[in-house]
Amino acid sequence: MKVLVIGSGGREHAIAWKLSQSKNVTKLFIAPGNPGTAQVGENVLIPAEDIAALKSFALREKIDLTVVGPEVPLTLGIVDIFTEAGLKAFGPSKKAAEIEGSKAFSKDLMQRHKIPTAFYKKFDSAEHARTYIETHNPPFVVKADGLAAGKGVIICQTKDEAYAAIDLMMKEKAFGSAGSKIVIEEFLKGEEASFLAITDGKTVLPLAPAQDHKAIFDGDKGPNTGGMGTYSPAPIVTPELAEEVMAKVMIPTVKAMEAEGRPYKGVLYAGLMIDKGIPKVLEFNCRFGDPETQPILMRLESDLLEALMASVDGTLDKIKLSWTEKAAVCVVMASAGYPGDYVKGDAIAGLEEAAKLKDVVVFHAGTALKEGRVVTSGGRVLGVTALGSGIKDAIDNAYNAVSRISWKGAYFRKDIGQKALKD
Repeated sequence: MKVLVIGSGGREHAIAWKLSQSKNVTKLFIAPGNPGTAQVGENVLIPAEDIAALKSFALREKIDLTVVGPEVPLTLGIVDIFTEAGLKAFGPSKKAAEIEGSKAFSKDLMQRHKIPTAFYKKFDSAEHARTYIETHNPPFVVKADGLAAGKGVIICQTKDEAYAAIDLMMKEKAFGSAGSKIVIEEFLKGEEASFLAITDGKTVLPLAPAQDHKAIFDGDKGPNTGGMGTYSPAPIVTPELAEEVMAKVMIPTVKAMEAEGRPYKGVLYAGLMIDKGIPKVLEFNCRFGDPETQPILMRLESDLLEALMASVDGTLDKIKLSWTEKAAVCVVMASAGYPGDYVKGDAIAGLEEAAKLKDVVVFHAGTALKEGRVVTSGGRVLGVTALGSGIKDAIDNAYNAVSRISWKGAYFRKDIGQKALKD
């Protein structure tokens, strides 16, 4: 089978890496890919948002399955466009992808179908939002309604912080049109976890749970990022809790989407807050998480291609997934200044040395080739991922690999996975 993976980040490198291991994949393309994906397939220089060019390429190459990594092409309707052209594509339709594309839609859906989440209000006027803050007590969570690359959520401990967040999104347009409408939520206490499942619209097949670290600094301090590291399994998601999440969140959400005329296929990702064993949904994503995908796929022993094809074909009830008992940890190495402004083009040293380590894969996220050398080209540059006999062993292996890699101003959190050791 010929397979096309769309995207250029660490998630796409991990997907391509796993798909390349399938005996049924005869040719693997990644568009546009990165220097890491070039090691497991053939990069095609077409941007992930250029849907017309991607469709033409898929038709010309007779691609058997297209796997869409990022949320933007999904919300633009790439799966609908490919399906209409007779091409198979893994991911939700444009209408179904609104579960991530609009936080207001997602919250309303959960309210209508009694899926546990935080109390919220929607606003399309900064003045009305400010009036709401005046009459309620902090802390607040202020969210841009649209896509903001994982950065459109601001936790506000005071009213002044909430006013500033409203102005940042609605007046200063820090997230562009994504902030023209906002959602203000109650602040949920507890511990976050990521729960992903593959679905064909009927069957919901859970993946191994993971836990992300969103904040830029150790101890979960500082602004949110796209994710600074993650580990799997997540001890906080016990087998009993996983069953509860499936029964109260994942299956009801897939049924709710079908009931509302938006049948959902692809990956459904629930960002959860767990407090005293009770899960509530913080947000939904319509695709694989980044960096959760890296350790999850490191632990997957089954053929990923079979599961993705079954999702598209509606035969997921025939698939069973098997997982290694080993744990996996991913440490994100970022450019200095991220999630704010950062420098690009710094040469990266130590990649080959790190790649030689046992049970380690260095997934490329924001890299490029310049005069034959791998250089930085994004905020999150690498997802250094390692297996271990347990979380502690995986942490040690991941940071051992991180210690071999360097560039000017390289930054990473030092506490990825520590929460798992306390559980």
